[in-house]
Amino acid sequence: MSTDIDNGVETAAHPQAPGDASANDRTHFDVLIIGAGLSGIGTAAHLADTHPERSLGILERRERVGGTWDLFTYPGIRSDSDMFSFGYAFRPWDDLKILADGGSIREYIEETARERGITDEIHHGLKTLSADFSSEDATWTVTALHEATGETRTFTCSFLISCTGYYNHDEGHRPAFPGEERFTGELIHPQHWPEELDHAGKRVVVIGSGATAVTLVPAMAETAGHVTMLQRSPSYVLSLPAFDKISEQLRRVLPEETVYRFGRWRNVAIQRGLYLACKRWPTAMRRALLAQVRHQVGPDVDMEHFSPRYMPWDERLCAVPDGDLFKALRAGTASVVTDQIETFTETGVRLASGEELEADIIVTATGLQIQMLGGMEISVDGQPRIFHDQLTYKATLIEDVPNYGWIFGYTNAPWTLKSDIAAEYLCNLMTHMDRHGYDVVVPRDLRGSALDSGMLDSLQSGYVQRAKDTLPRQGTEAPWRVEMHYGKDKKMLLDPQVDDEMLEFTRLDQQRDRDRADDGSRASVGAVA
Repeated sequence: MSTDIDNGVETAAHPQAPGDASANDRTHFDVLIIGAGLSGIGTAAHLADTHPERSLGILERRERVGGTWDLFTYPGIRSDSDMFSFGYAFRPWDDLKILADGGSIREYIEETARERGITDEIHHGLKTLSADFSSEDATWTVTALHEATGETRTFTCSFLISCTGYYNHDEGHRPAFPGEERFTGELIHPQHWPEELDHAGKRVVVIGSGATAVTLVPAMAETAGHVTMLQRSPSYVLSLPAFDKISEQLRRVLPEETVYRFGRWRNVAIQRGLYLACKRWPTAMRRALLAQVRHQVGPDVDMEHFSPRYMPWDERLCAVPDGDLFKALRAGTASVVTDQIETFTETGVRLASGEELEADIIVTATGLQIQMLGGMEISVDGQPRIFHDQLTYKATLIEDVPNYGWIFGYTNAPWTLKSDIAAEYLCNLMTHMDRHGYDVVVPRDLRGSALDSGMLDSLQSGYVQRAKDTLPRQGTEAPWRVEMHYGKDKKMLLDPQVDDEMLEFTRLDQQRDRDRADDGSRASVGAVA
């Protein structure tokens, strides 16, 4: 829905900050990004390329770039998606390692920021507390806490973009276990891994069966006395090659850029095909997934430990490079137990079956705690906007929230596939606003599309189910329906026709004229009365 279209006008809503001010002295920006992780740096890179005339700022809570990949430091931390598709589309991943370690990913993000000239635009150490949009001057006011000093700082911007991911960086999901206070060893959550921890030669119990657990177990088993993965229920585990041999061979005869593009296309197609096959033929795909596990673990491991009660892709699949988890099980340096915890003891865990697991270290790999916007509260003209009550427009804008972008990647495919095209969409949206002289854009649900279900309700993972009252709502149809489908999203987000009836565009001068007219009408009515 457009009003007062003025073709050919190219203008930014606000001028840049003075040119002689350093990035960390500025308090007003044309675009302000919250978060300097994979999504934040990627979005900033797109903006720097397409809108160099816009002043850009980034607020980051941590003291280094990287987000997730700076926070998590537990042994073996790595991607669970291949790097050709997990890396940025605009900056090829040049390593042939398929599942990269966390340190390498953080360096990749940092190098991207440095190469694109983004590093100096980042304000570190700031926890964003709140953001309020003023309709009167089309400006966001953002309040942040500098945690090292306790100082509160205020920033303003014309367009605000949240790139904070979806989980709480302060604490993971950690259920209380009976008797845990009695345990005399070390009790650790992977989100807060102690730098000085030495597990060499020690007995380790890892509680959990998800991506973190299947990463930790083989990594710790290399030097630990023994590692036991204790799970309440199994997950699907898929072995992937650790090294891309096909791309290695192609590099000998083709340009590196061509090899990268082919590898990215190939891997996206394989991942999407696997997901769709699991949804269309769940029983057959279950048999296939369990057969590859049986081949990997050998005859001495009970398949009960790898036979989930749910169908494939009702929860995310866990990927392991070159079957490293299965190798550790075959070597006897690790084992799997499927049981319920009765209580912690002084020396380990007693199970419902009566078995006791001795442990010097217990790792609670029990999942994430979902949190939207890094805990930031948003409002419009002082009126709160609660995410759970709102729809998402193309899963990138938020219903009834002006000049606001929200980058949320895929949960059934590499996160960055979605964050890349969402950032491109936001750049195209800003180009459209500049071209027509618009200051404000806000999505409006004109057809009553809201459902009671959340945007990720089809995924049965524990962390998603715990967040039913946190995530935005699902809509009945596009653009309010969240598809989690790269092909459909790419077509929808990168369609050159940005304008549609669900988007309300306005110019600030037009809004002020309307407000003055409304004030005049009220005054006339008062005089007559």
